[in-house]
Amino acid sequence: MDYSQASLDKHKLFKGKIGITSKFGPIITRDDLSIAYTPGVAAVSKLLATEPELAYDYSIKSNSVAIVSDGSAVLGLGNIGPFGALPVMEGKALLFKEFANIDA
Repeated sequence: MDYSQASLDKHKLFKGKIGITSKFGPIITRDDLSIAYTPGVAAVSKLLATEPELAYDYSIKSNSVAIVSDGSAVLGLGNIGPFGALPVMEGKALLFKEFANIDA
């Protein structure tokens, strides 16, 4: 199998490797939107502003990490710049999700 070509094909087809899905489910009604976003989200924001330790219970904080690179030292590829590093960082995010169920 030509893994290079297969990888190029998949990346182009899906425009990357990762996406975001809602834990709330579909936003269908105005009430759904008002609970997920404004005005309802203000209650959560105010709570976390006064009790930041609750962020683990009310936000993605308990299950997320950031993957950051300027592309200057990508393992095995060297200095390929930020756009060259992007597919590698997406791959790391995919591994976190697939093997540890961590959102990245």
